[in-house]
Amino acid sequence: MSDLLSGKTVLVTAAAGTGIGFAAAKRCVEEGARVFLSDAHERRLAESAQTLDAPSRVCNVTDESQVRALVEAAIAELGHVDVLINNAGLGGHARVVDMTDEQWSRVLDVTLTGTFRMTRAVLPHMLERGQGAIVNNASVLAWRAQEGQAHYAAAKAGVMALTRCAAVEAAERNVRINCVAPSLAMHENLAKVTPAGLLEELIAREAFGRAAEPEEVANVILFLASDLASYMTGETLSVSSQRA
Repeated sequence: MSDLLSGKTVLVTAAAGTGIGFAAAKRCVEEGARVFLSDAHERRLAESAQTLDAPSRVCNVTDESQVRALVEAAIAELGHVDVLINNAGLGGHARVVDMTDEQWSRVLDVTLTGTFRMTRAVLPHMLERGQGAIVNNASVLAWRAQEGQAHYAAAKAGVMALTRCAAVEAAERNVRINCVAPSLAMHENLAKVTPAGLLEELIAREAFGRAAEPEEVANVILFLASDLASYMTGETLSVSSQRA
């Protein structure tokens, strides 16, 4: 720990449970930040907030009114928001020929449009202050093909494109927007939504022979949120050991 975010305030979406969002929030607290947590899962959010002794608010990023209320609550509680970590995302498994409109739309609404909604809600506040950093969570699937993941891959590719375009617009007011692209970060909820045998197959593709720990992805998010990345915007950092 080196107080990389000392005095900073951070808003994190999808921060409940054991995944990347909670790990990122925890690392931000460890590095001196005041953190505001959000998630769509009320019980798990309350547990995470208690663990980190942090304020929180339930938010479904597919609901514009909830997104606006979250940003207002975070600003009211923290005074301002220096960093937004857009971690909310939704996966699934369906081949294109079998995928329904509902499956496609649901994944894109949470993963891509949810990131857009949160960014749109926070940006005016950061632009007015003339400073801020947004870190989005993408995926290596935005670059690579995987059966059954067309909706998720398309959404994450959209997150990367959104990051680049929004970064250009925000740069004149000293607001940085970047994203991470993990390959596979293991946590207990992942196994519940992954088809049997797929995790083992994905782990076998990793050069280290294991999945990443959520904290290992969180460390890269922390870097992008900090002043160490002061000259980076519109970039995507891959957090992956996958062979090419």
